[in-house]
Amino acid sequence: MAKKNAPGSAYVTKQTLVTSVVLSLMVGFFGGLVFGIYKTSSDLPPVKATNATEDEGRARMLEALKAKVRQNPNDVASWIQLGDLNFDRDAVPEAIEAYEKALALAPDNAMVHTDLGVMYRRAGRPKDAVREFDRAIAIDPKLETPRFNKGVVLLHDLNDREGALQAWEELLKINPLAMAPNGQSVDELITHYREHKTP
Repeated sequence: MAKKNAPGSAYVTKQTLVTSVVLSLMVGFFGGLVFGIYKTSSDLPPVKATNATEDEGRARMLEALKAKVRQNPNDVASWIQLGDLNFDRDAVPEAIEAYEKALALAPDNAMVHTDLGVMYRRAGRPKDAVREFDRAIAIDPKLETPRFNKGVVLLHDLNDREGALQAWEELLKINPLAMAPNGQSVDELITHYREHKTP
C-alpha cells in the first residue's frame, strides 16, 4: 500500500488534476464555439481599452467623428468609422445608428450590413440581424462572414437548427475550408449539429 506522500501518488494527483482542467477547458471551448459571431472588418470580438491613454484616444476620436458627421451628414466613410468605433466599444445603440445612417446613404455595402446585423443581435433583435445578413449575402454572395453569423443567430437565437445548417452548408459551397472564428472547421460544426440534437 503506497503512503499518502509517496512521489507516485502526488504525481498521479497532479496529472489527474491537469487532465480534468484540460477536459473542462475543451468542453467549455466547444460549448461556447458558436455563441459568438464576428465582425467583417476585423473578425475579432470588441477590443476593450486597457488604460487611460487608450480611453482618452478613443474619446477624442469619437468626438472628432461626431463633429465630422455633424458638419457633413453625407460623409459615408465617417458614419462607417463611427459605427466601427462604437462597435468596438460595444456601444450598441450608437453603432446601430451610425451604420443605419451609412446604409441610408450607400445601401450596397455588404460589410456594413453584416456589422449592423451583429449589432442587431447584441440589441436582442435576431430577426433584424438575419435580415441584414441576408442583405449582405445578396450584395456579395461570396462574403463568408454573414453566412456564418446567420447560422449562429438562427441556431441560438431563433431555434432554427435546419436554417442554421443550411446557412453553413451554403458557406461550404463558397469555401469548403471555411473556419469558425476559433479555428474549427464549419464542416465539423455541421457534423456536430447533425449528430446532436442539443446545441
